[in-house]
Amino acid sequence: MHLVPEGSGTEGSHSHCHHDAHQAKSQPGDTRYDTVPTGYHGAVYTCPMHPQVRQTKPGSCPICGMGLQLESGAVAEEGPNPELVDFTRRFWIGVVLTVPLLVLTMGPYVGLSGVREIFGERTTLWIEFALGTPVVLWCGWPFLVRGWNSFRTMNLNMFSLIGMGVLASWLFSVVAVLAPGIFPEGFRDTEGHVGVYFEAAAVIVTLVLLGQVMELRAREGTGKAIRALLDLAAKTARIIRSNGSEEEIPLEDVKVGDRLRVRPGDKVPVDGVVTEGRSSIDESMITGEPVPVEKVAGDPVTGATINGTGSLVIEATRVGADTMLSQIVEMVANAQRSRAPIQKYADKVAGWFVPAVIGVAVLAFIGWAIWGPAPALSYALIAAVAVLIIACPCALGLATPMSIMTATGRGAQAGVLIKNAEALERFEKIDTLIVDKTGTLTEGKPRLTAVLPEAGHEEVDVLRLAATLEKGSEHPLAEAIVAGTQDRGVALGSASDFEAVTGKGVKGVVDGKRVALGNMKLLADLGMQATELAEKANARRDDGETVMFVILEDSIAGLVSVADPVKESAPAALKALHGLGFTIIMATGDNERTAKAVAARLGIDEIRADVLPEDKARIIRELQQQGRKVAMAGDGVNDAPALAQADVGIAMGTGADVAIESAGITLVKGNLDGIVRARRLARATMRNIRQNLFFALIYNAAGVPVAAGVLFPFFGILISPMFAAFAMSASSLSVVTNSLRLRSARI
Repeated sequence: MHLVPEGSGTEGSHSHCHHDAHQAKSQPGDTRYDTVPTGYHGAVYTCPMHPQVRQTKPGSCPICGMGLQLESGAVAEEGPNPELVDFTRRFWIGVVLTVPLLVLTMGPYVGLSGVREIFGERTTLWIEFALGTPVVLWCGWPFLVRGWNSFRTMNLNMFSLIGMGVLASWLFSVVAVLAPGIFPEGFRDTEGHVGVYFEAAAVIVTLVLLGQVMELRAREGTGKAIRALLDLAAKTARIIRSNGSEEEIPLEDVKVGDRLRVRPGDKVPVDGVVTEGRSSIDESMITGEPVPVEKVAGDPVTGATINGTGSLVIEATRVGADTMLSQIVEMVANAQRSRAPIQKYADKVAGWFVPAVIGVAVLAFIGWAIWGPAPALSYALIAAVAVLIIACPCALGLATPMSIMTATGRGAQAGVLIKNAEALERFEKIDTLIVDKTGTLTEGKPRLTAVLPEAGHEEVDVLRLAATLEKGSEHPLAEAIVAGTQDRGVALGSASDFEAVTGKGVKGVVDGKRVALGNMKLLADLGMQATELAEKANARRDDGETVMFVILEDSIAGLVSVADPVKESAPAALKALHGLGFTIIMATGDNERTAKAVAARLGIDEIRADVLPEDKARIIRELQQQGRKVAMAGDGVNDAPALAQADVGIAMGTGADVAIESAGITLVKGNLDGIVRARRLARATMRNIRQNLFFALIYNAAGVPVAAGVLFPFFGILISPMFAAFAMSASSLSVVTNSLRLRSARI
């Protein structure tokens, strides 16, 4: 079964599929890749690189050989990805068969010369045949199919190279075991045996399987992000019937216009408008702002936000697929799908390496056939096959996974968790970093910053009045004042007649005197003016603080100011980030005045203020269209679509699970220092991978002309199986040792 976003009603999801199918079909010449029948309503799998490829079951892309991904925001049923299960099984069986094969072939080079003598050379060759064949023909079957497809469609990639090299070495070895007599003298040892390459073929297959399993594992995580989002929705709603009775109904059954009761502490079931009651609602998952928002009749509410202490009746305005949460789910799904994995350098290399190698093999065959010693054709065939074998870069399969494994371990020690190779690869090229203000640049917890008493009042008294009045309130600003007062050791009085004036402040009686605390609107309500103080208050606001007036009886006793303080580590980290080549943009739901204040203090390049969650993903898209490579750092559910849309999403580890799921990089501490470390790590890793690819290819590239017999006319050297085996193990060894250097990289 496939989940559609909660209660989206089937129409929404079906029309979506039809629309896509229609679009895909309308592209000329693509119908042969689109096998989804019209009217089909299940899961559709598509290739991230070639969206015209669409089919109803998982598999690999007929064009490039990549694994297909689920197409819509629907998430497949909980449970492992069948392709991952299949590849993991093939990988482990490959390992079990390849290890003894390696012991037999590599034993003599590491001092275990007796291994082959136990069975005798001829029997050992048959054992190698028995161990190597299932690895090539069963474990490596998916790659042989992908390789074949790549030649059939002429989209040459890594699988073309792997398929060619593996098959060449396997066929050569089978012939060498079954009919050693057809090989010329130079290829047989004293006992007449020809060297075989079963272990090379098996090792290549096993390593490539390891790379594929790692990639599929990383991709599993993207489905979890959407599941985590769907879990945020309420599962039921409490409907008020026309006769006044109330009952719980499943969320799917809510219709637009239904009246629903939202009890204290409940999740708001759907998007709607308050018709009666008053309460404050925690909207941090949507807005990212930590301060709950007061709601009275006529105010809009959003599904999945959390009601505070009051009871509300709301009228449903958007249900199912139209709710804000469903739209966020759809945005995350789309953004994740649009991120085409970088077809690894290996594919680029393969694009010109494959034709070159085939060309050399053909030339070698012709050259030996015409000018070679007798038996000329036999020499020609062997030279051609030797070229194909030595060209297959066994270390190419190791180059990326080895560096990535080491780098992820190194990152974890430094508090930087990396989801996949792709995130690291992209992060090296990022030039624009978008940071959220609340919780990323600032602590995300408001604190009391200043108390400014008027003439004739003491600071302590002003503070005591404010805190005593606020101690009953659950508002974060109130909590900040009370906590600040307790920190300063001021004892609180007793309050009565507490009343919250929505959007303005609070009133009450403290120690027998009338006291009010609030903003300019509250002053106006009480018929008071404060011209001098207003200037002081505005100056504080320009510094990004929230200012409240304390009113005692009929005069102003002073101001209290609360702010969300900038993290201590932020200024130094921002400086380092500028040094690493980032342009920094701050996106915040705050007003422009506060945003400018923070930006000026921290030296931020650009600001985007009054930003709604859906705007963040849009801003990122616009920047990407200008050709910028964008990373986004955020921590809330509201950031999930933007994190998924960005080239690299960076989640602050203190944030919401869904933010962590949709990001490529997670910082355990949630400080900007982590981004500095992640950038250094990405640079070191990518440098390392490039070196690895160089090592992986240099031996092969050097070996190809030797295999073709270039040295034969001058030195009488023909490639021996020994040399091919050496080239392969030498390249793998250099790749492994080079990768391990990352363990001590300074980040």
